[in-house]
Formats: sequence, C-alpha cells, structure tokens
Amino acid sequence: MINLLKFYRFDHMNTILIKGATLVNEGKIFVADVFIKDGLIDEISPAISRKADQEINAEGLHLLPGMIDDQVHFREPGLTHKADIFTESMAAVAGGITSFMEMPNTVPNTLTQELLSDKYKIASEMSLANYSFFMGASNNNVEEVLKTDPSTVCGIKVFMGSSTGNMLVDNEQVLENIFSKAPILVATHCEDEQTIQHNMAAYKEKYGEQITIDMHPLIRSAEACYISSSMAVSLAKKHDTRLHILHISTAKEVSLFDAVTPLKDKRITAEACVHHIWFDDQDYAEKGNLIKWNPAVKTAADKDAILKGVLSGHIDIIATDHAPHTLEEKSMPYLQAPSGGPLVQHALSALLEMYHQGKISLEKIVEKTAHNVATCFQVDRRGFIKEGYWADLVLVALNDPVKVTKANILYKCGWSPFEGQIFKSEVTHTFISGNLAYQKGKFMTNETGKRLAFNR
Repeated sequence: MINLLKFYRFDHMNTILIKGATLVNEGKIFVADVFIKDGLIDEISPAISRKADQEINAEGLHLLPGMIDDQVHFREPGLTHKADIFTESMAAVAGGITSFMEMPNTVPNTLTQELLSDKYKIASEMSLANYSFFMGASNNNVEEVLKTDPSTVCGIKVFMGSSTGNMLVDNEQVLENIFSKAPILVATHCEDEQTIQHNMAAYKEKYGEQITIDMHPLIRSAEACYISSSMAVSLAKKHDTRLHILHISTAKEVSLFDAVTPLKDKRITAEACVHHIWFDDQDYAEKGNLIKWNPAVKTAADKDAILKGVLSGHIDIIATDHAPHTLEEKSMPYLQAPSGGPLVQHALSALLEMYHQGKISLEKIVEKTAHNVATCFQVDRRGFIKEGYWADLVLVALNDPVKVTKANILYKCGWSPFEGQIFKSEVTHTFISGNLAYQKGKFMTNETGKRLAFNR
C-alpha cells in the first residue's frame, strides 16, 4: 500500500543487483539477474555474483521496462491548482511510468522556444521521472515550430480539434506548412471542429442547457474523429510527414493504419489510450463526468476494435492522456465540466488487469508501452532491458491485489476514475535512470529524472 507523500532520502547507489527477477522483454519471458552500474544496465545473466552497493531479491516478481507515456498533461505552468510536474511525476513513478512526454496546452501555451525551455528547466528541478515536452503549434507560430531541435524534443503537437487557449490549428495553409516542413515527428489530436460545433448546436436546440454526459460521444462523434484523422493521414502521405495520431477512439479509424510495415519504417503511427480500451459509453451512468474525455469514450464495439487494433499492430502504442482537473470542476454540469482525467498512477495496473482477464499478454503490454514508444520516437537507449541501456525498470507483483482508494491516490487532484477498483497486481519498485526512485510506498528524493534524448 502506498504511504501517501512519505519520502525517504537514501545515498545514491552506483551499483544495484536485481536477483532472480522474471524479465519480460522483446517477446520473451525468462528468469535472470540484472546488474546496474552508473545508471545503465551493465549485465544481464542467469546468475551474477558481483558485489553491488544494493542487492534486491526479486524472486517471484516480474521485471518490465518502465512505461514511456507519450501523452500527458501535467498542468505546469499556469494550471497548478490541478496538478504540477512534481506531483504527477510522483504518481507516474508509483504507477510504473519511468518517462513521460508532456503536452503544450499549459498556461501560457508552449508556443515559443523560450517557453519550451522554461518547462524543461522546471522538470530538471522537480520531475521524479524522465521527461520530454512537445512544442506546440498554432495558426500563427510556424516559424517557432520549425526551430524545434529533433535531438532534444520529442515532437510537435498539433490540435486539429479545439483545446485550451490559442492552439486549434484549422488554417489549411498552416497545416500544409507544418506537415511539409516539420523537422520532427508531428503528433495530432484529431477531431473535426466543424462537425463538433454542428452537433453541439443541434443538441442545444433540442435540450438547451440540459445536455447530459451520455450525449458526449454523440456530440464529439465518431464521424468528427474519422474526418480529422483521415485528413491528417492524407496530409502526411502527401508530404511524407512523420505523423503520430494520438488517442484513437473509434473502430473506423483503426483501418487508417498499416499493420504490415515494421514499426521502424512506418511514417504514420497511432496511439490508443487506456481509458478507450477500458471504459465504454455504458460507464457514463456510473462514472459521469469523471470519464469525460476528448475524444470521447464511445461504444463497446469501438472499445473492442481499438484493443483488436493494438493486438494486430494497426495501433502501435498505449498511453494515458493523463489530464487532471479538480473534483469541483468535474462535478459541474456537463457543459461546464472540463474533459480529461488522471491516469498515470493506474495505467499499468489496468493493463495488467486486462492481462489477468486474458485480453492482452505481458509481452504485448511491454511492447506497446515501452519498446514501441522508444522505437516510434527514436528515444536514445530506453524502452528495453538491454545491456548498455538506461535502467528504467519496474518490478511488479502479479498476484498482490491493491484497491484504489482516496488514501492511496497520489494525484494532486485527489481522485481517480478507478477509485474502488481492486487491481490484482502491484508495482513494487521503480528505477529511473538506474536510481531506485520508488519502493513499496516509499519515494527517494535525492535524484530527479533525466531529459530524454532522441536518435534523429
């Protein structure tokens, strides 16, 4: 059980020996020892007898590469009443996420290289996990966008659907410029604004201010998603853009993507989020605005098709789109309640629950949350359990149940859509760049995460 906000200060360990763990890596499951030295995986072997500063008995535990979450909203700067980089990275580490890529719709929006640098400075001082930040695009900052350094920044974020502040990119010429000139991966939020506004007007005409949460997936409809996603794919094919479409939420969109080409050679990739493969529209009756996301959680058929797309290779990555709001904000009527919810602490637990349900294998979870993210974004020496790679690792006890309660939720907002859920598996240890950052409810405060680098 997590001991909320309890931190322990330990001396830095230059060497750590993990003994007898069951490794899940590159499609294989096997027992081995892992020796960590100066932050890197120095040796993987059936039996290692070398002396280490710290030795961890991992018999009966599974060792996974830490999740690399390619889509989070940690709300700093400007929205820190909801969340901040310290609190949310802490929750991520407790949940087995070792690296994150954060989105630009903070306040101010991350639309200049200077503002982007400001976020990196905050993270260098406050983040417990490894980090990268997307450069934001708008209708009037293309010159700034094109200055982005591919070797030090994860990508460019384009909202092809409404969002916070001046971030909706709906100017066709601007989109052409970004897609044709971007020096780096372009990640898109795809919902067609015209379709959404048309649907909203129709529902307001019929229901006035009494629109309810069950209408959310009809207003932000499957059609709106497909129109926008297919437009992004068309632009990417036209300009040979390195395109990554975020949070696929419909069955129809899955068909837009290629399951044959090896991931390293793909120019167009896609992401699914945990909430779109866990919840469906029948859950609005119980969860209400707590599961109000953009794009919306849709039908059970959509949910099943997205998971099938993940398993088939049409969809390459599983992420969270962690986007916390206060409970007071989420408790407002549908039209006033913001979209988004906190997920980083419980994403891996939810995926492991789906493993117990027979829906996805451990090997596939690791592939979609670590290996493929590293390959897709060309992350330098992370995402795999390999000698010479950074030791971003997670130990899990597959059969140690944990119930999500208010007492063990680490998000600054203090709530979770999974509250009351009993997960069969528990994250016991998390290693960040070779530092044991989390162990059975205890956090170490002597190390921050590192800035991600990219081999581009």
